[in-house]
Amino acid sequence: MTNSNDTLLSINIPGLKKLRSGKVREIFDLGDRLLFLATDRISAFDVIMPTGIPLKGRVLSSISKFWFEKTAHIIPNHVLTMDFADFPAELQPYRQEIEGRAMIVRKCKPLAVECIVRGYLAGSGWKEYKQSQSVCGVKLPSALLESSELPEPIFTPSTKAQSGHDINISYQQSAKILGQELAERVHDASLAIYKWARAFARERGIIIADTKFEFGLLPDGNVILIDEVLTPDSSRFWPASEYQPGRGQPSFDKQFVRDYLETLDWNKTPPGPKLPEEIVTKTSEKYLEAYRRITGTEL
Repeated sequence: MTNSNDTLLSINIPGLKKLRSGKVREIFDLGDRLLFLATDRISAFDVIMPTGIPLKGRVLSSISKFWFEKTAHIIPNHVLTMDFADFPAELQPYRQEIEGRAMIVRKCKPLAVECIVRGYLAGSGWKEYKQSQSVCGVKLPSALLESSELPEPIFTPSTKAQSGHDINISYQQSAKILGQELAERVHDASLAIYKWARAFARERGIIIADTKFEFGLLPDGNVILIDEVLTPDSSRFWPASEYQPGRGQPSFDKQFVRDYLETLDWNKTPPGPKLPEEIVTKTSEKYLEAYRRITGTEL
């Protein structure tokens, strides 16, 4: 189904079982593999908006593919192919709708902890710091400002909520959920990916302030990086040229939509309000600019 902006808000593929419909992604069962498909839906305050963002799904899938390839030397990932020529025959009739926004991935068991790495103090981390001078049990120096760069990136996991906000937990709590060895593996991998990607993006004028990773377990016990990676939906991207501690930063993510929604008389419960064309266009441009800066190519 598309709307007037030629955005894909939802899709059903006859003969394919849809396993999950998230805030943005649709996941279909391909037998021994999965089809991961990013729609153009956008959510804010855990509410999916009725208006889609043109090209958003393609940006998310393409930027994830870029990072999956770039970080494969750190940890393997779930991507098998995004090349439509390799997609099975039953998907070929849907080329126009799904090419560029879908990838075929390995099946695995997703871990029950989301792995968040913060290099700067923002969002819920900033709120928590103001109260306790720590984030997820990690003590931080005093006198840090909003958006301050941290002395070292910190690992601040959360539990996955089926609905509503995820809950921040300490590393020790993540070890209780995952087991000590597995917790160490994802802790080390998360920090290694973030540090590598942050340096890469910084050279291209983007600060990756924080990001969320998800990992899965293969039947052989190996850990792989899954879901999306280092996208404007799973990360805070700030333009380095405008960075200034002591305030919130302009960003390439959906903060733009959140800021607009804060000006409305809306109680942040469904249904979400329709987004005006100007907000939709500017948001689409921000996603495209993030892709262009990071990959050095046009979508």
